[in-house]
Amino acid sequence: MAKIAYILLCHKDPEAIIQQANRLTATGDFMAIHFDARAKARDFRTIRAALCDNPNVTFAKRRVKCGWGEWSLVRATLNALQAAVDEFPRATHFYMLSGDCMAIKTAEYARAFLDQHDKDFIESFDFFESDWIKTGMKDDRLIYRHYFNERTQKQLFYASYELQKKLNLTRDVPNDIQVQIGSQWWCLRRRTVEAVLSMTRKRRDVMRFFSTTWIPDETFFQTLVRHLIPENEIECRTLTFLMFSDYGMPVTFYNDHYDLLLGQDFLFARKISPDAKELKTRLGRLYAARDVEFKISNEGRNLYKFLSERGRTGQRFASRFWETESSLGRERELLILTCKKWHVAKRMLEQIRKLTNTPAIEYLFHEESTPLPDLGGIQRTLAKRTRHRRALVRMLFDYFETDRMIICLDPSALDLMHDFFSDRSHTRLLRIDCEFADDYLIGHAHRVGLAGEHAAKATLERLLPAIRNDISNEVDQIRAAGFERHWAVAERAFEKDNASAVAQFLDVPMDTAFEVVRTPHLFAD
Repeated sequence: MAKIAYILLCHKDPEAIIQQANRLTATGDFMAIHFDARAKARDFRTIRAALCDNPNVTFAKRRVKCGWGEWSLVRATLNALQAAVDEFPRATHFYMLSGDCMAIKTAEYARAFLDQHDKDFIESFDFFESDWIKTGMKDDRLIYRHYFNERTQKQLFYASYELQKKLNLTRDVPNDIQVQIGSQWWCLRRRTVEAVLSMTRKRRDVMRFFSTTWIPDETFFQTLVRHLIPENEIECRTLTFLMFSDYGMPVTFYNDHYDLLLGQDFLFARKISPDAKELKTRLGRLYAARDVEFKISNEGRNLYKFLSERGRTGQRFASRFWETESSLGRERELLILTCKKWHVAKRMLEQIRKLTNTPAIEYLFHEESTPLPDLGGIQRTLAKRTRHRRALVRMLFDYFETDRMIICLDPSALDLMHDFFSDRSHTRLLRIDCEFADDYLIGHAHRVGLAGEHAAKATLERLLPAIRNDISNEVDQIRAAGFERHWAVAERAFEKDNASAVAQFLDVPMDTAFEVVRTPHLFAD
């Protein structure tokens, strides 16, 4: 009978990892864990201590610092795979998981399924001929060398990329390798995994090539398995049920998706919302159950496509099922800077980013030119961003792989503030109150179209009191809204008072807060 060794790559939420490991090994299966070396050391110690007496759990012998799109994710997977192969000689299959995955079938069903299908389950489509990549970089992932992380070292990433293009520093794929692409969620037989590990030791040229490709976890195993295993022994699909939204981001599942998930022809599902406590409880009990009969309808993706298309043609009469309980996530923290002088907020934002390494985005709902990653189109216009505000911010949390992020909002955006504060995430607000000289207000009148380029001085003088009153009224409305976790700094306030507000807003020591309020030329026009 099949025995599964789960390969779990994770970087947060130790309690959830411990529960997942105990749940999946309680019925006799195994797990090898790689916990990101970038994560908190105390979290790793907590996991090790909790699982040290579980003989069916092992850990990668060497932890690496992982980054999305980097070779480090493949290296971490290989390290966990090697640990599983060495530690669990009875394992017949190796199943790649993330911390967001949960079983949607019983262990009994999963083993019977794998016994009946003596194949490797991995998506592997021809890299150059298929249309698997919908947006963004394609051939350039391979033919140029990528040494930097596109998310955390954006300037270096694109500077290196553009320089290679300018100098025509392309390279060839190894002659005997036909690059494939597909989902990183796979299930491979033992002999396949052993062949892959053997090839990694023998083919240094292949390892060198993939180690500088972009997003190699979508190409490395997919390519090697096709190279090593006969085509009739490969099922070109994943056993993990996942769907992508209109904007190319993974769909999240919530409490009312239990029956939908159990009806799909898959063994696991991704991504389960951290807030879906009831769903997690029900699925957690399911894996160890026996004699459960599953009625496979497998309509999930077709239903999703049907509803998406009706929405696009204006025939959407009900909420989309994948948007139920739409939220940023209960465990996430959104920090908002609001200031009428945008340049002041941007200066403070940059200083906070430097001091805390927190992902920070400028006036994304007000300036179309605000730099944003490609999120499948939702980021292209201010109208789309505002209409899909929670979806956009949730995608940004996912993109930066963070539970804490800072954005800037104009004080006029009270509706956005109300929306974010009503979410189940933790929202904090720091109001920056500035003094406004007449020259600034005149410039503001020009910028927002209240006054033409050649407006008479008398006209501008009549406008100034009204503009000043509007700005003051926006601040009064924010004060009156009664937002919890709302602090303010002011241009004329004492430095200590401003630092105290920043320390509470950011939850940082006073020394760091003083560095923030001492941002060079903070209030200068």
